[in-house]
Amino acid sequence: MKKKIAAAVISAVMALSLAACGGSEAASTSTEGGDASADPEVTLVMAEVNPLDTIVGMTDVFFAEKVEELSGGTVHIDLQDSGVLGAEQDVLDAMLGGDDSIDISRISAFALSSYGCSKATLLSIPFTWESRDHFWAFAESDLAEEFLAEPSELALGVTGVFYGEEGFRHFFFKEGLDIKGLEDLNGLKIRVSNDPVMNGMVKGLGASPTVVSFGELYSALQTGVVDAAEQPIANYKSNSFQEVAPTLLLDGHTLGAIQVIISEASLSELTEAQQNAIFEAGKLAEEYNKSISQEKENEVLDELKAGGCNVVEVSDLAPWREACAAVIEENTSDQADLYQQLLDLA
Repeated sequence: MKKKIAAAVISAVMALSLAACGGSEAASTSTEGGDASADPEVTLVMAEVNPLDTIVGMTDVFFAEKVEELSGGTVHIDLQDSGVLGAEQDVLDAMLGGDDSIDISRISAFALSSYGCSKATLLSIPFTWESRDHFWAFAESDLAEEFLAEPSELALGVTGVFYGEEGFRHFFFKEGLDIKGLEDLNGLKIRVSNDPVMNGMVKGLGASPTVVSFGELYSALQTGVVDAAEQPIANYKSNSFQEVAPTLLLDGHTLGAIQVIISEASLSELTEAQQNAIFEAGKLAEEYNKSISQEKENEVLDELKAGGCNVVEVSDLAPWREACAAVIEENTSDQADLYQQLLDLA
């Protein structure tokens, strides 16, 4: 599947690639899966907002290792984790604004919706994914190719490499709040990213969406700037949010779909064999992510419970879906047929 994307991107940037690489013989004679070991060495900087012990962090490390291996050691990934290069939005602003200091980033799949990628919006619609299997039916389908190619088609200067997921996203609440169900969200200030779907969902659930950057979320919970937030379970623990927000409500309002993107300018500086190594590594990283996500999440949830976290189960999601009906309709009506294709993959 990803080989089709690789071929499309490579054909678009090959002329630039040859120029950037000095028209090297390796670039001009490589074929898909060819040997990149004689190619010039290059280091690509990759941004990750979460620590490396999260599902996404582990996926990043695997991807980086495979890129180096498949490129014969000529492409090195300088993985900068824990938000040292800035919040996700900051990284995207930089990459799409032409900043060449960041080459690759792991982002939330819906993040590009703020830059005109309407297809990406559909991936974060509440209660779209019935299960992990439902999401992976999409990620491994030809339909995923269209979504990965969208930013390139819109001339944003980046293209998608692969999809993955970090588990279903759940709400968590600061100390002192007695949370048992949906009705307890009424009037609470819930942290959101600057995303219309997330804002609409929180409003639909009766709460007040409050935009806070991810890097400031811990202190915002600690000081009461916000009452709650939402993240996948592994990220919740790795960022120590349980210390200031010890109640975790397992509503699973959406799956934490993620993707890795690469700057097309950076891609154009690689030889064809190196480009193929990037996309082949992406395919392997996608498979790796699928293999570890559920197990890792289960381990983390057990650790949270053992550590005294108040984990609240949600037995009936019907009222939650009903509360989100308006935001679902508002954000899918202009792509109703495409959204139905996603639903039909269940």
